[in-house]
Amino acid sequence: MKLDIAIIGSGFGGQIAAINCLKQGYTSFKIFERRDFSGGTWRQNAYPGAAVDVQSPLYSLADVPYDWTEMFAKRDELCAYTDHIFKTFSLDEYVELNATVSEMHWHDNEKYWQLTFADGKQVEAKFVINATGPLSHPNTPAFKDLEKYQGHTIHSSQWNSSVDVKNKRVAIIGSGASAAQIIPEIAEHVAHLNVFQRTPHWVLPRPDYTFKPWQRTLLRKPLFYKLLRWSLYWALEIRILGFKYSRAMLEILAGKKARKYLQSQIKDDNMRRKLTPDFIIGCKRVIVSSTLYPTLCRDNVTLFDKHQGIERFTQDGIITQDGQQLDVDLVIFATGFNATDGLVDYPVHGKNNTLLQRFWDAYPRAYLGTTMPDFPNLFIVTGPNTGIGHTSALFVIESQMKYIFKAIAAAKNTEHQTIEVKAQAEARYTENIHKQMIRTVWHYGGCNSWYKSKSGKVIAIFPGFSFTFRLMASWFKPQDHHIQ
Repeated sequence: MKLDIAIIGSGFGGQIAAINCLKQGYTSFKIFERRDFSGGTWRQNAYPGAAVDVQSPLYSLADVPYDWTEMFAKRDELCAYTDHIFKTFSLDEYVELNATVSEMHWHDNEKYWQLTFADGKQVEAKFVINATGPLSHPNTPAFKDLEKYQGHTIHSSQWNSSVDVKNKRVAIIGSGASAAQIIPEIAEHVAHLNVFQRTPHWVLPRPDYTFKPWQRTLLRKPLFYKLLRWSLYWALEIRILGFKYSRAMLEILAGKKARKYLQSQIKDDNMRRKLTPDFIIGCKRVIVSSTLYPTLCRDNVTLFDKHQGIERFTQDGIITQDGQQLDVDLVIFATGFNATDGLVDYPVHGKNNTLLQRFWDAYPRAYLGTTMPDFPNLFIVTGPNTGIGHTSALFVIESQMKYIFKAIAAAKNTEHQTIEVKAQAEARYTENIHKQMIRTVWHYGGCNSWYKSKSGKVIAIFPGFSFTFRLMASWFKPQDHHIQ
């Protein structure tokens, strides 16, 4: 099979890439999805309580309005929106399921990428857009004697309908965004819930809202939808002033509110100490939940902090570091993803057989978080330093597409149809990113978050306004590229 454009991954990144292909008149493209279903994050994450933590009208495609029922949509509605996108653009006909890329090679003489799949199939593509996403490779820590445990284990991202928590003794490991959604959903159904928290997170109440029928009617109107989206966008965008430019503003906008909320919800002094972070708010992802704190105070819920962590597993359960023996029927790993150093989990061989993983050995890096020298015609969606800590990730993905398709168009106008960022341009861009990062709470805030790679550099987040990234992505610079 020979293609103009191969898209790897069918989540929002892959969907937006495919839509742009259609809008630009490219029909020789295909979306390769490693699972037996398409749709990405919200198809994959079916755990109890799964929901978005950015307002739904903003966490959506700019040109695909939707009559959301809630300001913060739950997983089922996000899946329905995904179906709506696939139906609107007839994307199913471009998707190949059960297609796991195992390796990629650039053939410099013929100027194409060769994709090899787990079943041995090979595909040639002039351009490749990797849209596997940073939250697709589950991270399960190595615990002592875990293999001896005879009960059930599951990672939050691999939840399925066969998991039954009713009247079970359950342990959940992790206290981040997924755990904060799962805990309130299952606590009332389990016999007992043991929550293992390595690091507490700052929590703010969830300002949810159910749209009235007449408001949902308005949401179907493109003009009203855009007005609402931009209102939400600018309301969230000002938060970067605190994250980067003013510690005082960060304290005023979020710090005081989070401490007051903790004080009002947790009356027990010992419990409050366990739940009080020792870092500046924003350094780690802020949890948005109005149900987490009340749930942790239930009689059938026990919170274990870092001083009472897991020493080892036994056949029947867990031995804690302070010597408690807990018999549990089910262990839930809400331990996140390999989201920085594992951005691309299959070998990618570029020019001169340069291995992408070796190029990223010090830390993942890319021009506009999208493309690298020695890897012509390859684009990474949600690549290094494209995450966003204060607004919708989809805004950044749509911004990346502006660069990607301008780059493809520039290459298409040349004899060999190749484009490659210059090493000096990538180095200059990356140096500036990390220079700017020093000023942000993600760097100085005093935490060790998944935003950082093993190098200690903050890799997951863009250190500035999202509209700044859009402007940079929209202003294509031919002088920064080899276009042949």
